[in-house]
Amino acid sequence: MERLIAGPSFKVRVPISISSAVNRAHCLSLRRGFMELAIPGGRTPVPLRCVKWDEGNTDEQATLTYQSEEFINAVEVREWECGKSLNDIAAKQGITIRRNYHSGYGSKGTTIEKDPPRNILEQIIWDKEVEVAQYKEAIPLETLKKNMENAPPARDFFGALRESYLRTGLPALIAEVKKASPSKGVLREDFDPVEIAKAYEKNGAACLSILTDKKYFQGGFENLEVVRKAGVQCPLLCKEFVIDSWQIYYARSKGADAILLIAAVLPDVDIKYMTLICRELGLTVIVEVHNERELDRVLKIDGIQLIGINNRNLETFEVDISNTKKLLEGERGQLVRQKGIKVVGESGLFTPLDISYVHDAGVRVVLVGESLIKQADPGKAIAGLFGKDISK
Repeated sequence: MERLIAGPSFKVRVPISISSAVNRAHCLSLRRGFMELAIPGGRTPVPLRCVKWDEGNTDEQATLTYQSEEFINAVEVREWECGKSLNDIAAKQGITIRRNYHSGYGSKGTTIEKDPPRNILEQIIWDKEVEVAQYKEAIPLETLKKNMENAPPARDFFGALRESYLRTGLPALIAEVKKASPSKGVLREDFDPVEIAKAYEKNGAACLSILTDKKYFQGGFENLEVVRKAGVQCPLLCKEFVIDSWQIYYARSKGADAILLIAAVLPDVDIKYMTLICRELGLTVIVEVHNERELDRVLKIDGIQLIGINNRNLETFEVDISNTKKLLEGERGQLVRQKGIKVVGESGLFTPLDISYVHDAGVRVVLVGESLIKQADPGKAIAGLFGKDISK
């Protein structure tokens, strides 16, 4: 469950009797603030991020603290408890990105550590696992929660998008503060995140997306923090490869108002659980999909307000904006409308014709980075993208 239920939150207490199968002295231990549970059958103890040990309990029962019975009884969790590998569980949902589980963190003894990553997204995720594990060692979750007390209040990301669309009749813009990408390299040499953010805001962006990945996008959480502290009023999306709920708390502590979750990486139970954490913290969630199976999965999850359709294949990085129209045709598009979900068009949007194309397909929000950031004046480039000034 280390990767399946991704963080401690609300409490539902489930007593587990002490027995030879689950022994408090030998099977339960505290590691970096989280309990480890040894499942009978010789499995290596795995940190359960959904549980905490009640250190004050002196009864003959060990008490586990869960988010809710929905997560305890989730299919993914039951399969994991029966010994099925987490990558196999994810693959059943169409997730092809394997998790590496580096030695010393998470599930030990995996056989795929010697295999090379199969594509760029898998490489990013494997590197992200190491990065997040190092962050968590340096800044425990309890410290993060204290830091969040000093964070500015979360702003209404969804409301800002809705108001922009009602005002202009055009898709609301999430303008991306982005220095580089794995496929295109450095997009802007003279990169000043605050200057770019203010230019976007002045020229009609409803919200901003801040890239926080360092290795592949040359971003950073410091960019998120500095933009927020600079007085920019646009709500901010933390654009990160989220694999652990720790990242959500960290983003909130740095001033994020919204979080991106990627269905190509996260099993359903993680998306559900992370969405609940975001709701608890006042954060808006965009769940990103890029094919029919991912969209079908997300449409079955309650409470989703924003679905991003990425026209870029995250494994090959090829772009095709007709992907948006394809996913919103027929019953899927009808279900999106019935649920009141707003669709965010992502990638491959460079001209007013592109904006018109996805708008006609049902998109009410666009997230745009490359076509703006590469221009001499990224702010003024917004009018060129939409074919008109959307700041008024």
